[in-house]
Amino acid sequence: MLSEPRSGRLAAWGNALLAGLVSPDDAVHEIAGDDAVHRVEGLPGESAPVGLTLALGRLRTLGVSGLRIALPAPGHPLGLSGPPEFNARAMDAEEAVICHGSALGLVPEVYEAGPDGDVHVEVVWRVLPVREAPPADVPSLGEAERELAEALRDATAVLARLDVAGSGPVAEAAIDAYRARAEAGREVLAPGYPPRAVRVLELAQRVGLLVSLAYENGHGGAVSSAEMGARAEALRPVERVARRAQVAAYNSVVEERERGVR
Repeated sequence: MLSEPRSGRLAAWGNALLAGLVSPDDAVHEIAGDDAVHRVEGLPGESAPVGLTLALGRLRTLGVSGLRIALPAPGHPLGLSGPPEFNARAMDAEEAVICHGSALGLVPEVYEAGPDGDVHVEVVWRVLPVREAPPADVPSLGEAERELAEALRDATAVLARLDVAGSGPVAEAAIDAYRARAEAGREVLAPGYPPRAVRVLELAQRVGLLVSLAYENGHGGAVSSAEMGARAEALRPVERVARRAQVAAYNSVVEERERGVR
């Protein structure tokens, strides 16, 4: 979770475009980010891959009024509702976008080429039919915020007790540096999102970074198999909570619209 999932960028800025809050050019620029190009394949009415601008306009004409995301992991189909083919592709990609208002979903396929330091990234969003049903295991923003606060507190305590790198000042410095880069380079979400969603996403990214640091910095002081097992047990539910919170934040615009908040 060191960076935004591509599905998050597509959903957030696609929602802002659908709401008339940003221009197509601005939305496409934000969605592509550092990638060279994004294309959409399998869009109804198109026989070949098309660019994001045309694809987003076509989705609107097909009745799409909002975009949700899914961030599934093995054993946790977070945000998915079927059918099996779409779920399998989303599980392989570890992310997907689901359209609200039309039974379609998009799964990214990422292609990289070039030497280290000059990698050219192209993304193809494959459009597939989805089942119109409630997404799996997605919390409300309020639930996500409460879960995150508890997860951050519990995980920090466990990792510190095990003397795991990622639970002390070094981790705090890395988190602060990451947030500074993020704030300098982009909005946390797109226009139209409620402040609580921004707050939840920021905390989810902070928790996700803590988990990543703990995994990436080796075993730290957890030298016995029992200690390493305890660390893994501590990180697994925390990582799940952070993913659930990310999905809740990105999906909040559509969820609020369904409840009649907006």
